[in-house]
Amino acid sequence: MPVVTVAGDYPSPATTGVPAGTKLNRLGLNFDGTTYRVTAHNTVLDRVHIPGDLLITADNVRVTRSQIDGMVYNEYSRKFYPFTISDSTIGPTSYCHGQPALGFSDYTATRVLLRGHSDGFRASGPNINIQDSYVHLCTNPGAHSDGIQTYLTGKGLTLNHTTIDQRDANPADVTAPVFIVDSQAEDVVVTNNLIMGGTYSIQVRNVKGTAIVQHNRLVNQSWIYAPVDSDCATINWSGNTIVTIDANYQVVSTVGPLPCKDW
Repeated sequence: MPVVTVAGDYPSPATTGVPAGTKLNRLGLNFDGTTYRVTAHNTVLDRVHIPGDLLITADNVRVTRSQIDGMVYNEYSRKFYPFTISDSTIGPTSYCHGQPALGFSDYTATRVLLRGHSDGFRASGPNINIQDSYVHLCTNPGAHSDGIQTYLTGKGLTLNHTTIDQRDANPADVTAPVFIVDSQAEDVVVTNNLIMGGTYSIQVRNVKGTAIVQHNRLVNQSWIYAPVDSDCATINWSGNTIVTIDANYQVVSTVGPLPCKDW
C-alpha cells in the first residue's frame, strides 16, 4: 500500500492545557483534606492551582486556565452538576492516578490536557462535548486504561479533534483509547481525532440512535490486536485513515484507509 504525504494539525501538549506564562493562584483544599469543592452556582475558577481533586457541586461552573493535580468530577449524592472547562491541565506528574481525569456528565471540555491518569474522560451521563484536547495515559497494575470510557452514559456524546495517546501505558493493563461500548449511550459522534495505542484502538458498540465515526486518524501499528472492534453495520463510518506522525503529534503521511471490518 503506497504512503501518501499529507498535512496534519492535531492537539498536543504545546497547544492544550494552561497557557504558557500563566500565573496561578494556589487554592487550599476545603473538603476531606484531598479536594477543593465548589458549592456556589456560576462560580468561575480562573488561573488557579488546586493541589488535589476538584469536586463541582454547583450548576454552571466554569474552569479556565487552571491546573488541577488530581481529578475533576461533578457527581455528588447521585446528582450531576453541569460545567465547562477550558485551557486547563488535569493530573499529576509524579504518579499514575487510578481514577478518571475528568467526568462524569453534562460537561464541555475544550483544549484540556489530561496526564497522569489511567483513564482520561469518563462519560456517565448525557450532554458531553469534548474537543481540541490532549490525553496521555498511564497505567497501574490491574487497570483497564481507556482514553474515553462510557458507563451509564446517556444521549449526546461528542469527541472531536482530540489526541489520545495510550502508547506509553503498560500493554497488560490497557483497553482502548476510544472505548464507547455502553448500551445506554445514544447519539455518539467521534470525528477528526488522532488516536494511538490500546488493544483494539477504536471500540464503538451498542450505541442507540446515531453513531458517527468519521475522519479520524489512527497511528500505524500502535494497536496490540487490531485497529477496530466496532458495530460496523450500525455506524456511519467514513474518511478514517491509518497514518504516521512526528514527535509533535502532527501527521506526516497517510498509510491508507481505515475500514470498519472484522480484523
